[in-house]
Amino acid sequence: MIAIIDYGAGNIFSVKNALDYLGLENILTSDKDSVKSADAIILPGVGAFPSAMKMLEHSGLIETIKEEAVKKPFLGICLGMQMIFEKGYEFEECDGLGLIKGSVRKMEEKELIIPHMGWNKLEVLNNCKLLDGLGENEYVYFVHSYKAECADNDISAYCEYGGRVPALVHDGKYVYGAQFHPEKSGETGLKILKNFGGLI
Repeated sequence: MIAIIDYGAGNIFSVKNALDYLGLENILTSDKDSVKSADAIILPGVGAFPSAMKMLEHSGLIETIKEEAVKKPFLGICLGMQMIFEKGYEFEECDGLGLIKGSVRKMEEKELIIPHMGWNKLEVLNNCKLLDGLGENEYVYFVHSYKAECADNDISAYCEYGGRVPALVHDGKYVYGAQFHPEKSGETGLKILKNFGGLI
């Protein structure tokens, strides 16, 4: 069972629909016990970093997430990925979940359109299990204005958009983050979600 955390700031139904399509058992939940009993966790997210963290705090799930993410597969998607880092700087400095070292800052690439929106090729830096079975020309769908700044050894794949943009991160254990939307990335995204389900 995969727990999709429903805290009021996630694109939860498209994620659920993708998991349903893949036959991966899942539940939308804001209940601590359901998160604890799940075999894996997905944290979706759309919107602004500080408001999403406040919503997550109001849900009472922050400590539960921190406890469970060291025990079972965890995937943050889009803003959910950004929240797994230590700090975010959208409008104001804000603490994240601190599951991976690093921060999230506004993309400042001149002469490029921000937000970064559209399909970009995944470039593998450090292979991980979510990339199993993927080819060399895999494209995924992004919508974001902020990007992670973290150590290279935590970056599984990136895309080029005025420089390197971390696309898929991994702490080497249970925590993964996808800056792109796997649930909106066609067959490539479905393969990634299927691989996540295969970690259980």
